[in-house]
Amino acid sequence: MPLPRLIEALLQPEIYPDSPSSVRLVETHISWVLLTGELAYKIKKPVRFPFLDFSRLPLRRHYCQEELRLNRRLASGLYLEVVPIRGRPEKPTFSGSTPAIEYAVKMRQFDREAEFDRLAVNQRLQPVHIDRLADTVANFHLNSPKFTGPAAAGNPESIHAAAMRNFSELSPLARPDEPCDALARLREWTMQKFAECRDFMQIRSESGFIRECHGDLHLGNIVAIDGHPVPFDCIEFNEEMRWIDVIDEIAFIVMDLCAHRLPEYGYRLLNRYLQITGDFQALALLDYYRVYRALVRAKIALFSRNPATRDHSSNEGFEAKYRTYIAVALASTSRTFPILMITHGLSGSGKSTVAAQIAEKLPAIQVRSDVERKRLVLTDPRFDHALYSEEATRITYRHLAETAARLLNSGHSVIVDATFLQQTRRNQFRLLAEKSGAEFLILDFQAPLGMLRARITERLLANNDPSDAGIEVLESQMEHREPLTRSERKDSVSIRSRGKIDIGVLINRIVGCRSRDRKTQSE
Repeated sequence: MPLPRLIEALLQPEIYPDSPSSVRLVETHISWVLLTGELAYKIKKPVRFPFLDFSRLPLRRHYCQEELRLNRRLASGLYLEVVPIRGRPEKPTFSGSTPAIEYAVKMRQFDREAEFDRLAVNQRLQPVHIDRLADTVANFHLNSPKFTGPAAAGNPESIHAAAMRNFSELSPLARPDEPCDALARLREWTMQKFAECRDFMQIRSESGFIRECHGDLHLGNIVAIDGHPVPFDCIEFNEEMRWIDVIDEIAFIVMDLCAHRLPEYGYRLLNRYLQITGDFQALALLDYYRVYRALVRAKIALFSRNPATRDHSSNEGFEAKYRTYIAVALASTSRTFPILMITHGLSGSGKSTVAAQIAEKLPAIQVRSDVERKRLVLTDPRFDHALYSEEATRITYRHLAETAARLLNSGHSVIVDATFLQQTRRNQFRLLAEKSGAEFLILDFQAPLGMLRARITERLLANNDPSDAGIEVLESQMEHREPLTRSERKDSVSIRSRGKIDIGVLINRIVGCRSRDRKTQSE
């Protein structure tokens, strides 16, 4: 389609106050973005869809202002101001005092090769990117306002209606030669999962977990600037799509990392996010939202096809994306037999570091006693401030057991990261695994005493670890520890942390134990 006269005229460099050498246009289905090299000017198309209305100039001005306000929460350095465009469509200007004929969001231009989806494709996405993103999103969610209005945001039926619209909109878009059983299976699963989760969704809504989120947080809307992740282009045009459960937003990123063949990064981000927020109960909804978001991206891929183009490779690329997201959705519906792992070992033996690596790759959810112990100080009125007192430890282990039970019942494998130096506590979690129908495994960490003392001293000096256990705590542990019994050793994997541990080999040993246990149970 030919460009409007205004957009044609805005391709002329001399119109801009910064006098760029050239202007390049990027077009989406709802915007034109004019790139000058240093700056970007984003103009909303005069369109109206069921989910947005940019049809009139006052509405476009309002949503430009909303885009500026909302995106400054996470990307204040990118979003500069809303600027009026004056003059005539064939001769526009950014100066003067005549009435505005259009509005643009003025932004700093950034390197598109630094967007997370492109970093992922080019194998340049690094663990530090994921860790910083988890920190950014977790703190954003914790500080975002809670929904208090009577509208549809957070209403389970409204959420489910949006999920079901994916199927009615996808079906006519799919190619006639594609098998339709995948969509039918996903539709049936979505309805069944909603029936299971509907009441919990309502509880989440009433408990303040509906927040003013980003709303469209996939990898293509995150850019690395000076090594730091900057989410941009949030949903400004539809409140219902922005006021969502925080786990919906996290599920979107986790799903998209899986779609980019980086599932381990998805669980790395998820675990770090949960350790900051403590929102472990939300994982009961993770798969529902992963499927929902995968189908949204599948739908956008098919919407992006251009039937009139002669460039068949671009359409094939969109269809490949569609198939990828459908595959990720299907994978999110498959249930695996969960495993409950507990760590066993003295402070400084490497439990938390190795458990995090196992959780990332297995995958599993890591529940850290050091993190939860400090959280309980702030949330449990019975918890005194002597972190390592007998009563504090008792309360902590009970909390760990309750959290692990919820996660196992949601179908997630769990690593409970604590010392577990007493047999009674290990037995408590063995019984928990049996009750939950999960496999049970002890990760037995061993290290020389000199190494333990050195690691603890170094950790305390660095002051960058949740654990506050010092040498006195280590000595008390050594005095009161109860070694694994012969029967416990049958359900354990020994990990000697004298040097670098090959996580791939360790994962294979854990998987081998799972296979052995399954065979024993089947017999």
